[in-house]
Amino acid sequence: MKKSGAAKPAAPLRAVSDTARCPHEKRCGGCSYSALPYEEQLRKKQREAEKLLGKFCKVEPIVAALEPLHYRNKVTASFGFQNKKLVVGVYERDSHRVVPIDHCRIQNRTADRIIHIIRDLAVSFRLKAYDEDLRIGTLRHVLVRTSEATGQIMVVIVTGTPIFPGSKNFVTALRKQCPEITTVIQNINPQKTSMILGERDKVLYGKGYIEDELLGLSFRLSPASFYQVNAKMTEKLYETALSFANLTANDTVLDAYCGVGTIGMAASRSAGQVIGVELNKAAVRDAIANAKRNGIENIRFFADDASDFCCVSQRAVRNSMQSSWTRREAAAPSASLRAPAR
Repeated sequence: MKKSGAAKPAAPLRAVSDTARCPHEKRCGGCSYSALPYEEQLRKKQREAEKLLGKFCKVEPIVAALEPLHYRNKVTASFGFQNKKLVVGVYERDSHRVVPIDHCRIQNRTADRIIHIIRDLAVSFRLKAYDEDLRIGTLRHVLVRTSEATGQIMVVIVTGTPIFPGSKNFVTALRKQCPEITTVIQNINPQKTSMILGERDKVLYGKGYIEDELLGLSFRLSPASFYQVNAKMTEKLYETALSFANLTANDTVLDAYCGVGTIGMAASRSAGQVIGVELNKAAVRDAIANAKRNGIENIRFFADDASDFCCVSQRAVRNSMQSSWTRREAAAPSASLRAPAR
């Protein structure tokens, strides 16, 4: 078995004009409005928002994206076989069939390139796509996170079993072609599921996480951590939400579905106390670490279902916090931030 990592040079990505119609739009379920000019997309979304929400409140005009293309800082792709060849791409709409994608107009360009280099290396190393029915093969998915602010890049290779043949040489070959990668993780997902990530990670290179910056705060991101995929528009979204909230030192804020704690920590600058609730335990661990790295002491995080947490009585909230907060600090929330709104 060839293990040298001497892969053929990555095939050049087929250029697709950012103003042309996406060649994958009929099969890929990712962008239902991709055939429309961006201005028309905004008008359609504005009309839909007014139809759904107009009877409850005034619907403000949609804030247009600063850059509507190549903004996604998290990119995922799935492995499969077509005509006996290893391919990488996205699942076809309402199916488990992989649509090979050479270029995606909303994904980070560097992430696109890394994914296709991984595909070519996998062919060189004779790695097979994992078949979850037969439980044979190796590769299931690849996830790439990028940070424009710090330049750090995470690559997560999802395998169907703990065995990753030639993983050390594979990572060496990958970093030779992509030296900008700062960490590589093997995630193991043996389950028959549509979920991309499994519960077990193995760090193959680097720290096992990357860091990003948002609204002057620093955030640690692990493979499974929820994080907004458009950093520039996330800052606009959070600034708008916090301006509407008009928080004061008398407010206790509930940050529901808090992920790694981004908006809650931004709110902590104005609010008296912040309660972050997130079901994903890995995200909660990152959130706690993020609060410490930013020197924020008026925020606490709970690994719980946010819907259930929101329904508990004020007494239960107070009792759950007595070990670390005083009764005044454990007051029932006076404001709630939810991203996405549910």
